[in-house]
Amino acid sequence: MERQTGRRFPVRAGFGPVISLVIGLVISLVLAMPAPPAGAQGLAQGLGLGAIARITGPVELRSENGALVLELPLTQPVPHRVQLLDAPMRAVIDFHQIDWTGLDPGTLPLSAPLTGLRLGQSGGGWSRMVLELAEPMDFETVALRSDPASGAARLHLRLVPVSAGAFAARLRPQANDSAAAATATRPALGMRPTVVVLDPGHGGIDPGAEREGLRESDLMLTFSRELAELLRRQGDFEVVLTREEDVFVSLEARIRVARQAGADVFLSLHADALADGGASGTTIYTLADEASEAAAAALAERHDRADLLGGGVDLSDSDDLVAGVLMDIARTETRPVTDRLSEALLAAITSEGLATHRRPRQEAAFSVLKAPDIPSILIEVGFMSSPRDLANLQDPEWRGRMAQALMTGLLNWVDDEAQRSPLRRR
Repeated sequence: MERQTGRRFPVRAGFGPVISLVIGLVISLVLAMPAPPAGAQGLAQGLGLGAIARITGPVELRSENGALVLELPLTQPVPHRVQLLDAPMRAVIDFHQIDWTGLDPGTLPLSAPLTGLRLGQSGGGWSRMVLELAEPMDFETVALRSDPASGAARLHLRLVPVSAGAFAARLRPQANDSAAAATATRPALGMRPTVVVLDPGHGGIDPGAEREGLRESDLMLTFSRELAELLRRQGDFEVVLTREEDVFVSLEARIRVARQAGADVFLSLHADALADGGASGTTIYTLADEASEAAAAALAERHDRADLLGGGVDLSDSDDLVAGVLMDIARTETRPVTDRLSEALLAAITSEGLATHRRPRQEAAFSVLKAPDIPSILIEVGFMSSPRDLANLQDPEWRGRMAQALMTGLLNWVDDEAQRSPLRRR
């Protein structure tokens, strides 16, 4: 009995947000990843996805009624990712990692619409196969099936013809890859302005918490604008907001803004309310599969559910094992940086004499924090269900102190990361 870890992608003109998320977002988030550290390799190996795979038999490459089909037999399943590129048109499949020994591309048939096939290494521990195309095509099926008894795997890939417009539409997410490549080569933190993306929670049809005629979305937009202005005046920051007015922005779109901006930091700002009214004080959340307490789990569920109001896609519902491993590889490297960021922010808030929650650092599965390669923090600036916090959130002087504390925390964090950077220590 085979276990399938891939997905079938329906192909149609325009594609739509689900296709863009499942294929485009996963590809763009991991395209520029470096080789995984030892901890990530251990995780992948524990899932049977860590060692180098090898070709175990004949590779099939054939045309079927205008479609292009590839069957690749492997000793074991491996993480993989796909993308389309233009000039010339080609389909690219990256694997982490395959030994191509014994596979001669010259022995494979190059019937239409295939004009060429190349194999090689793409860096960072990734192996690459490039299919050169004579006409616009897109991935209809990318499925990796494994046999639990033998551990062997087989990649089934099917490309189908599409219009030139549909092909071009699938290329647009590659702009994110260009931004990621530019980010990878830019100077280290502390040697350039730090790019901070501020994410005022909720907005538009999703007002968030509401108390005494006030809406969380409005309070956080006001605070985000004030914090952005303070950071910009300081001179060491470039600031981007995920929304500048009272509009709905999906979780996927918020993450996309951060990636397009080349964010060094992503801060999602909230002021929620809990039914029991007992929570108060600033709380800093980082991403984890399991919440640190029941209230954190409830908040995460509420934030993610709110995204469905605008037709967004909840990133937490992932059933693709391979995509999960790719994300974990990146997060393993990002997590310590995120932890240091949360510690720096909390220390600055405390030094400013601002009240914090009884457990000021917590973890929860907030989907908005799931960009794997950007240090991401969700800050409950206060709780609207607390009379004291609600009064503070309306007080310009208190908000100014909180903004100052967050700026101080960011500056301290940047300084610490700069000292850790090998580029800075040369």
